[in-house]
Amino acid sequence: MPAVIEVRHLHKRYGADVAVDDVSFSVEQGEIFGILGPNGAGKTTTVECVEGLRTADRGEIRVLGLDPRRDHAELTQRLGVQLQDGQLPDRLRVGEALRLYSSFYRKPADRQVLMDVLGLADKRRTPCAKLSGGQKQRLSIALALIGSPQVAVLDELTTGLDPQARRDTWGLIQDVRSRGVTIMLVTHFMEEAERLCDRVAVIDRGRVVAVDSPQALTEQVRDGRRIQFRPSVPFDDGLLTSLPDVTSMTRRGDLVVVTGTGNALHAITSVLARNDIVAEHLRVEQPSLEDAFVALTGSHAATGAHGAEG
Repeated sequence: MPAVIEVRHLHKRYGADVAVDDVSFSVEQGEIFGILGPNGAGKTTTVECVEGLRTADRGEIRVLGLDPRRDHAELTQRLGVQLQDGQLPDRLRVGEALRLYSSFYRKPADRQVLMDVLGLADKRRTPCAKLSGGQKQRLSIALALIGSPQVAVLDELTTGLDPQARRDTWGLIQDVRSRGVTIMLVTHFMEEAERLCDRVAVIDRGRVVAVDSPQALTEQVRDGRRIQFRPSVPFDDGLLTSLPDVTSMTRRGDLVVVTGTGNALHAITSVLARNDIVAEHLRVEQPSLEDAFVALTGSHAATGAHGAEG
């Protein structure tokens, strides 16, 4: 089957600033595809070109076989968009917003079913200004889905939400995908990408530096395994640093932190046991998508505050 979204050699600049520089990727039917990158990396510009909201300087984009600019009217009927900073009038009620948006589409979804699924049924008459952050995000998802789209683009979906609301929203997105909707998810939350995405494209300084599953990207991180413990008795650093699988060792007071590859954990615990050293409070941290992200971009992922345009 042809890709649902195909982006080839996309370029976009603003004056002397290059926002997107030769970006290429494809999104397959039914997957959740993530766009990751530091703030200002070109994520949102790329996605806005895909949506037809911006015109690329060069390159080719196809969404469901359509050109986002030339076929914008038709694509609008088949593509749902949740904007990074969508604003609704404060006095507009939830039910009114859904009724208004449904009037834009040939085959709108059932508003009542959508409100039931997204937990908004009891908020039908609530003005937008009175909604909590999580409820506003639920409404933004509902508005993105009201046209019964084949593809939904969600930009910084859970920015500003508390941890519970964020996890609730993740569950909703998984439910949306289970209904056959292909999803492009723009995010700077590494945990979000790990939980939701089948594949991700990492964009840095306007270029794609990697496209793969979160697990595959994580497995590429050498030296990512961290082993922490407090030794029962003092020992010489060389006891561990001489091991082939150990790449570094540091001490933080009485805490020993070792990084290594492959069989590092087995090698460390074996040599400690042979020397009658007990590794107390032993903790092992596996490489994460954030470790891969840092290795690929040199930037630390954001974990909370809403950042600048991506």
